Amino acid sequence: MSTRRPLVAGNWKLNGSRSANRALVVAIADGLASADLGPDTLAGPRAPLDVLICPPFVYLAEVVGLVEGRYLAVGAQDVAVEEAGAFTGEVSAEMLRDVACRYVIVGHSERRALFGDSDERVAAKVAAALRAGLAPILCVGE
Repeated sequence: MSTRRPLVAGNWKLNGSRSANRALVVAIADGLASADLGPDTLAGPRAPLDVLICPPFVYLAEVVGLVEGRYLAVGAQDVAVEEAGAFTGEVSAEMLRDVACRYVIVGHSERRALFGDSDERVAAKVAAALRAGLAPILCVGE
């Protein structure tokens, strides 16, 4: 019997606003609280699955505050390979951990197709996430 719990994740991509994020987090939390999934519920650490939301970088800290006290995890949509330096627009794994992210998506098909993330770069991002104590969600295809 596996000790791993299923993970359901939602990636908001390039969508959202502060008011829309608040409404969505409340709706997800309320929906989970009222879900009937058998003897365990989604309202506690014994829940049968983990639920993760991945908003755009600019909303991460605020969304972390919105999920406080709720059984929702927050993750990032990407991570830099580099730990620090002159890399305008990049966000390091340590920065993500500093704002209480637990997960990070790496290798998404859009990052590969639109931004040229190679298998080697994706592997380096996974390594950066692991070094910072984040759980990488490795995308390997559509």
